[in-house]
Amino acid sequence: MKRSMLKLSALVLVSFGAISVNAQSSSDINVVTTAVPFLRISPDARAGAMGEVGIATSADANSAFYNLAKTPFAKQKTALAVTYTPWLRDITKDVFLAALTGYKQLDDEQAISVSARYFNLGNIDFVDFAGNPLGSYRPREFSVDLGYSRKLSNKMGVGVALRYINSSLANGAFGGVNYKAGTAVAADLSYFYNGQTAEGSGWNFGAALSNLGSKISYTDNAQARDYIPANLGIGASYTTVFDENSKLTFALDLNKLLVPTPPTTTGNTATDSTNLFEYRNQSVFSSWFKSFGDSDFGNELKEFQAGVGLEYAYNDQFFVRGGYHYEDRTKGNRKYFTAGVGFKYNVFGLNFSYLVPSGNGVTRNPLSNTIRFGLTFDFDGAGK
Repeated sequence: MKRSMLKLSALVLVSFGAISVNAQSSSDINVVTTAVPFLRISPDARAGAMGEVGIATSADANSAFYNLAKTPFAKQKTALAVTYTPWLRDITKDVFLAALTGYKQLDDEQAISVSARYFNLGNIDFVDFAGNPLGSYRPREFSVDLGYSRKLSNKMGVGVALRYINSSLANGAFGGVNYKAGTAVAADLSYFYNGQTAEGSGWNFGAALSNLGSKISYTDNAQARDYIPANLGIGASYTTVFDENSKLTFALDLNKLLVPTPPTTTGNTATDSTNLFEYRNQSVFSSWFKSFGDSDFGNELKEFQAGVGLEYAYNDQFFVRGGYHYEDRTKGNRKYFTAGVGFKYNVFGLNFSYLVPSGNGVTRNPLSNTIRFGLTFDFDGAGK
């Protein structure tokens, strides 16, 4: 069982660059890890093509995944989106993320939304230390959201979402430990400022607090609870309009996990045990604030992830996108370029994104060649 859990953990860690595969010294690597990391995967193809930015871009059907407060500003009153992402295709063939989301504007001031994410980690064969088979299991995780957003003015909006999270990584009793599906509840709080003119040019700004909720446990041990990926995100975008058919949007997102940095080992067993106990057992509320004060200023800055993206739109029907995502080497080392295209005709839209391969051999980025396929449906066609 432990060997299988190590295999499963490696699969999850490599998804987020937490396994260093280069020749550099790893003595200063201290990655902030959490349970249910699938909540950190960009679930839609538009943001996936723009370096994973989505906090301050124009509103669409996938706004609930990044900044729910954008939804009342959407041009369409009702929209639905579905996205399929084969995950880690350079490593395995049976892992994928699927996402479904939609919203409905109740009037010109407010909207409701629902969304769901499903992460399938493929088939895992469990064995004991001697290599004897213990059976197989298909780990899977999902979340379901319900959100409400409204305008505070013609320029500002806020949103709140409630989320149920279910993570089933193993099931049954092994080695005297009873493993079960972990569950948690969380909330998102978001803000959006729409500074664009009637022609569509100008600045947008946004901020989002995501996954503010309970810890999650996979056993009956009340002390063995893990943090979920609470996150602070801020974003800005600027759109310039060339003519009545063409416009270009630049966007920037900064994200930081609201999870304390794990303690480093000192070599003293008693001290290390005490530090780990204190790390795991502080309250969720205090851990959000502790995430800003448990390292010096230089290391604090390294915990921010950055995404930059651009989108060229022609007649709001054809889109070309590109971007870059950056994460410090000591905090995960996810660095990659992205690209994608989009098409829209009447009520139907198609989006595609591609993560450009990087590295060679043991230094190859395990996320290389990641693709996302997305469909959108605007049920009222031309919108407002």
